[in-house]
Amino acid sequence: MTVNESIRQMLKRYNPKTTNDYIRALREIMQEIVLVGLWRAKFFEHAAFYGGTALRILYGLDRFSEDLDFSLLKPLPDFSLEHYHNFIINEMESFGFSVNIEIKHKNKQSNIESAFIKAGTKEELINIEVKNFDYDISKQAKFKIKLEVDINPPGNFRTESKIIKEPLPISIKTYVPADLFAGKMHVLLCRLWKNRVKGRDWYDFIWYIRKNIPLSLKHLETRMHQSGHLLLSQKLTKNLFLEMVEQKINNLNIEKAMTDIRPFISDPSILDCWSLDYFKQYMKEIVFE
Repeated sequence: MTVNESIRQMLKRYNPKTTNDYIRALREIMQEIVLVGLWRAKFFEHAAFYGGTALRILYGLDRFSEDLDFSLLKPLPDFSLEHYHNFIINEMESFGFSVNIEIKHKNKQSNIESAFIKAGTKEELINIEVKNFDYDISKQAKFKIKLEVDINPPGNFRTESKIIKEPLPISIKTYVPADLFAGKMHVLLCRLWKNRVKGRDWYDFIWYIRKNIPLSLKHLETRMHQSGHLLLSQKLTKNLFLEMVEQKINNLNIEKAMTDIRPFISDPSILDCWSLDYFKQYMKEIVFE
């Protein structure tokens, strides 16, 4: 059995040359199909798309991203991801995928509601031809996409609507870039990864600055107040922010950061310039709202 013809057409825009290229492209196409299912369910009347995948699909970030992250526009006491499951399943099945969705049950109180979308590949994705190149990924049992929703949004954020063209034109509500940048800096500064280093966050950090996207200190301050990384009586000034970033850079393990980001970019040679001084130089070019 071969993949749906619509998927075949969407794959052409990626021009995949290796199995890894193909798998990354297919994962992103699946993400877009999930967005269509959510749109049909009127999910974006209550939530906004944000995070690395939003940056990739809506704003042109030049790296692949794994998860789909959303934030409610305001707290909804009766919100449940389960309400949207059938819409996602129906949409993906219409493109030829076998799908099931598993809720990630919380072990402790959390502001995040999560689910895993698992799309079968053994039947649908064997011997797929793209530009006369045969891809056999029959050993790939499942594609897994994590979906997360912040059910207690921090506030002080703005949204805008963006159009995605594939698999059909729809309007997606998302954070404005300055607030997306603030969200990324909150993750970079405040999330504890133990011994893990998220090079993807540092890659995005450089991307925002090179694109001259301003940083919303107001939204970042609100996020840090909510997470307890800044006292409610404390104001996030430019100087305090830059001190925090510089301290984070000083403790950055460059090699681990590069190891993390390599699977998500097409040209790893662009990492050759990475160093602590490289990040410090870019830090000085941040534009603030």
